[in-house]
Formats: sequence, structure tokens, C-alpha cells
Amino acid sequence: MIKYVLQIFFVLIVFSANAQHPPVFEAMTTDSSFLKIYDLNVTLVKYSFKPNGIKFLVVHDNEDTGVKAGFDYIRWSGGTLIDCQYGGVRDYTFTYMDDPYRIDPNAIYTEPGVNTRLKKDAFSSNEVEKTIVAAGKQIVDFYDPKKTGYFLTLHNNADGGFGISSYLPGYDLASTADSVYINFEMDGDDLIYVTEPRLFSSLKKANVNVILQSKFAENDGSLSVYAMQQNIPYINVEVQHGHQQENLRLIELAISTLTHCGLVTKE
Repeated sequence: MIKYVLQIFFVLIVFSANAQHPPVFEAMTTDSSFLKIYDLNVTLVKYSFKPNGIKFLVVHDNEDTGVKAGFDYIRWSGGTLIDCQYGGVRDYTFTYMDDPYRIDPNAIYTEPGVNTRLKKDAFSSNEVEKTIVAAGKQIVDFYDPKKTGYFLTLHNNADGGFGISSYLPGYDLASTADSVYINFEMDGDDLIYVTEPRLFSSLKKANVNVILQSKFAENDGSLSVYAMQQNIPYINVEVQHGHQQENLRLIELAISTLTHCGLVTKE
């Protein structure tokens, strides 16, 4: 009997450890799509409550502050959030023909990006790159930007490692940015990243840290580059891990901007 109870307890522990981002209120519904990249399983979970045209996308499975803030917004205002779940880590890691591979899931949306950012052995198969690009297409199709009219993504970062200053002249990401606006009263790790001047102008007027992506940004496979190539407006709310209230505030500003620019449509 004791052994049986311990087995149940162990199963519950494993289940709790593997359970990711459960609905925060009972009325939220879910739908799922599944990716299989060789020995890596990725579940795309679509959480919805009173769908109203607002749709979030979270591509990194270790950036839960954005998920929680997205749920906060949906609870009170309705909407949909697609969360990519694959073990609570940042990168996709998998093996093919006994060779290890690793790639950032925000680098899988263009062939040149996958080719340059896939960490692999020198003699790896081109079939792997095709499989990864196909996975990126499945994520895009599940989000369905043609219906939504935009991409609205949620990302989180670490304290001091990456932020608005990373895009200033002389810093690593300077060539990525066309324009940068800084509110020096904000934490530099909290910002919004966009691909269209009208979105940038609106957020600048709102006095929020904002970056406009350059038309000449490197084709690194990121969703923002893909979106620009496809002429799909892209807006990313990026905040430091743990800044949940600021995340929610910036989400509300982002949605206000999308609405002001006529990009939010009713489903």
C-alpha cells in the first residue's frame, strides 16, 4: 500500500513538473497543434477566452512572464494566446542521424536564417534545415496572421543583458534598428519592437521605449524579419523576467497602438 501511494505521489510530481502554463481561470479554452522535429516534440497550445481579434504568440518556452501577462490581459479583455511548449528551455535541441542540433525558435522563419543560425556538425544534412523551416511555417499558419492582420509577440529578457541600449550606435544590434526612442524613466530592459513607422510613431508619442526595425536588418530567420518580408505588421512586447505588471502595461499600449492604426479586427 505504501509503495502504491509513493508511486502515485511520484507520478503527481512528474506531472506537475511537466505541466506548463495551465489556464489561469476555468473559462479559458484550449486547442493544440503538434510539431515533431526528429526527437523533439513541440506543442503549440492556443488559449482563448472571448476571442475578439487580439492574438498573442510566445515562441520561447522559458519566457513565462509574458505568458502570465498575456493571460492577465485576456482574463479581463478577452483574446487568444498561442504558447510554444517544449520543456521550459529557450532553444530547440534535437538529434538527427546521431548528430546534435540546436537553434533558437525565433530563427526558423526564413531559409537564410536557418542556414546561418543552426548550430550543427559540418557535415549535417540539408534535410534538417528543410524540416526546421517547415516547423516555422506551421507556427505561422497556426497563428494565422492573414486573418489577424499582424503579429503580436511576447518576449522576456534577463536583467542588464539585453535592452533598448543594445540598438544604439556602437552596440551589437545597431544595424538592426532604423530608429530608437528611449524613455529614460523606464527600465532599459522593458521595450516594444516594431517593423512599421506608424507603429513606432504612435508608441513614441506614448513615451515608451520603442525600436523601429531597419529595412536592411540582417536576414537572421527571426519572425520580425519574416513579417517585414511578407508586409505583415509586427509588434513585440519585450520586458525583463518578473516585470509582469510592466509587461501588462506595455501589452495594453501595444494593443492601443494596433487599434489606433486600424490593425485590430473583430473575429
